[in-house]
Amino acid sequence: MKKTALITLGRLPKGLDVARALTAAGWRVIVAEPFPWHLMRASRAVEASFQVAAPNDDLDQYLDDLLRIIREQDVSLIVPISEEILPVVQLHDRLPESVRLFCPEPEEIHRVHDKLAFSRLAREFGLPVPDTADASEEAAGKIAQGGRFVVKPALSCSGIGVEIRDAGALEEVRPGDIVQAFLPGEHLSTFAIAHNGRVLFNVTYRGTIFSGTVAVAFQRVDDATDVDEWVAAFAEKARWNGFLSFDFIRDEAGRALAIECNPRVTSGVHFVSAAGLASAILSPEDCDDVQFKDATELQQFWPCLTEVQGSAFSGVGPGSTFRRYAQVLTQAKDVTWMANDPLPLLTMPLTSYPILRRTIFNGESFGEASTRDIALFSERAPAPGSAGAAGS
Repeated sequence: MKKTALITLGRLPKGLDVARALTAAGWRVIVAEPFPWHLMRASRAVEASFQVAAPNDDLDQYLDDLLRIIREQDVSLIVPISEEILPVVQLHDRLPESVRLFCPEPEEIHRVHDKLAFSRLAREFGLPVPDTADASEEAAGKIAQGGRFVVKPALSCSGIGVEIRDAGALEEVRPGDIVQAFLPGEHLSTFAIAHNGRVLFNVTYRGTIFSGTVAVAFQRVDDATDVDEWVAAFAEKARWNGFLSFDFIRDEAGRALAIECNPRVTSGVHFVSAAGLASAILSPEDCDDVQFKDATELQQFWPCLTEVQGSAFSGVGPGSTFRRYAQVLTQAKDVTWMANDPLPLLTMPLTSYPILRRTIFNGESFGEASTRDIALFSERAPAPGSAGAAGS
């Protein structure tokens, strides 16, 4: 009899990669999702989909819905995908011993999700990060006077609330904001899985088309040894288990500095082979030599199409954003398409309508539209028992 894995979000292509990998490894995959229709519901890799309350609407009901599914469907493995990891991690003490939740303990999640706590933790580990401070601290004023700087919520995702300001302009910050030195340079992202502090694989990539601040097309970077070493050092010192992702800036001096941590799946998962991804999740203690897919340039077709259409208004001449985006659209492989599982891509305009409607008619970025009902970032508290956690 097949074991059952529960994936706790069905709307994003990165979750589909996980579902396909687990199904190919012989598992039965089911999905819990607040949307009644979603991307993964159309996939042959998913046996059943269950609608649950949105955690931002009713957190207690959301957790109760998950526990009911786990009990009734005899779930053995739970895999969070995106920002819903923050409420899902609260199940740790409520699960039967036979159920494995693929993420660290709550205090570990919170001390890296909180952008100020993460910065302090990385410095404690001796790893380079930009100068960062709570907006209410004296140190924030010094950062602001030193040149351009970034203001953003300590608890946020998908670039929501991020502002780049000129030197000295520290007025009108929100409670819970942090101030971070702005670093000009190349923006790189990573996706890794670690087990007991050992990185099983790490993918470094750069965005080539963006919806707001979220990349919807990406290119793998294979010559980022310094980034690989940074990720490996952090994972080892934190004794990390599970998904581990970072955003980096490689500054003008060539240094790679991590600007924030995302303890979840990111788009780098699309570069990992199904067999390697399944091995890293199902048997991390025995996982070695994870292989990447052959494709080094990938896209999410429908969001990219929207961005290409929008860029046409800024001109279509040689060297224009439209030409560059159109080239990516016509040459990069779509992350969702599989010949033996075609419906997720073909039906995406319908199954992703709740997201696409917000991007087209409300002007929201793809990242904001896809996470607003699942991301918990309204409160800020120190991570229990963690060093360097920031107070409210």
